[in-house]
Amino acid sequence: MLVRPSGWAMSAALVATMALLLPLIYMGGILDPRGDMRSLPIGLVSEDRGAPGTPEPLGAGIAASIRSADPDRHVDWKLLDMAEARRQLASGQLYGVLAIPADFTTKVQALVASAPVSARPRIDVLTSPGAGSLGSSLASSAMQQAAHTASVRLGESLTATGAGTGATGSGSGGTAAPVRLLLADPVNVSVSVGHPLGRRSGMGLSAFYYALLLVLIGFLCAGIVSNGTDIALGYSPTDFGPLRSHRPLVPISRRQAFLANSTLTVALSLVSSFLVMAVTVGLLDMNARHLPLLWGFSVVAISAVGVGAQALTSALGALGQPVGMLFYIALALPSSGGTIPVQAVPSAYRFLAEFEPMRQVMDGVRAILYFDAQGDAGLTRAWAVTGAGLVAALVLGLAITSFYDRRGLHRIPRAGSPSYGPAPLPSSSSAGDFPRQVARSVDPAPSPRP
Repeated sequence: MLVRPSGWAMSAALVATMALLLPLIYMGGILDPRGDMRSLPIGLVSEDRGAPGTPEPLGAGIAASIRSADPDRHVDWKLLDMAEARRQLASGQLYGVLAIPADFTTKVQALVASAPVSARPRIDVLTSPGAGSLGSSLASSAMQQAAHTASVRLGESLTATGAGTGATGSGSGGTAAPVRLLLADPVNVSVSVGHPLGRRSGMGLSAFYYALLLVLIGFLCAGIVSNGTDIALGYSPTDFGPLRSHRPLVPISRRQAFLANSTLTVALSLVSSFLVMAVTVGLLDMNARHLPLLWGFSVVAISAVGVGAQALTSALGALGQPVGMLFYIALALPSSGGTIPVQAVPSAYRFLAEFEPMRQVMDGVRAILYFDAQGDAGLTRAWAVTGAGLVAALVLGLAITSFYDRRGLHRIPRAGSPSYGPAPLPSSSSAGDFPRQVARSVDPAPSPRP
């Protein structure tokens, strides 16, 4: 049988397809984050009050020039006051904040007047480790580059002003050279953490790995439960090393099997969610608060993924597992926003992020672990979309299995019927004779009696 193409062609085609799709999906979303970056949200604050003799605060002009210097909108500079910027930073809505202090213009004027170096003006860069290490790095790099560019442009203006007034000196005497050097790049860029995390937060990656654990457990739970049910009902044999057993076949409709698998998946999610939390928080001392909320959200997340995978298996049979892996794992990782911000992946992945389960799970876990379980940090949307996904998976699974049952596409073949195609489901009265009927359908030519 195996020497014929029909014996291995399907497996070979499936493996080749996965080998083609997996690198395309994984690598296609991560190769150029800076080039793919669009509308990364960063706060821009100017508290500069100006100084006597200046028509307007220099900070306002710098803020306007920073926004206009990015016509491709790689960064979405949001003009905010400091209180609102800190609030959005603390709720995960911003990847960082670039702030111009209130005394900025005053310190710039002091430089032109050859004041001590200690009066150097400052621009603050506030980072958010909760955005993830790469997201925080991209935001910090963009903010520092914008601040340095603004400093150089301001320096050109100050140098010209100083030369006209003689503030920079002339020739090589005095402090002319140090002053000119200082005026060429007058702004000190101060980088600090705007919303710090705990020491055992994986530098902003613990939420991603926790969410990945929930998705993987949900997907694995679906496969284990489905296989276990098939073994218990006699649809599949069980092998323990060299030992093999096959239980008597129990007649059950596809709809009943899906309901049984889904119920067991949800029940196991209650236990597995607690075990994940016990290991990560209790044993490994991961920084985490709101533990009951984290457990409840984990239950819904595992259930949504597990029941969704059960629905795919019920609809597609053996193809359900690779299709589920593509949807729940392969496509989910680049679009989750866990390692690379959604704003820094190709547009196709940004579209997937609107409904991919792992993105919603990631946002919910991140809000609970890093942003005090605030609803506007993504937790409200995570609850809504994940819950809707669970309901949709149940409805889809019930609809498909009920349709198959009505069409007579049962898993139990009628004696003498072909392996594929409609067959009536045995009645309960004939359930006891059904294993012998199946045996005759598998081996229609029994050995003659002695």
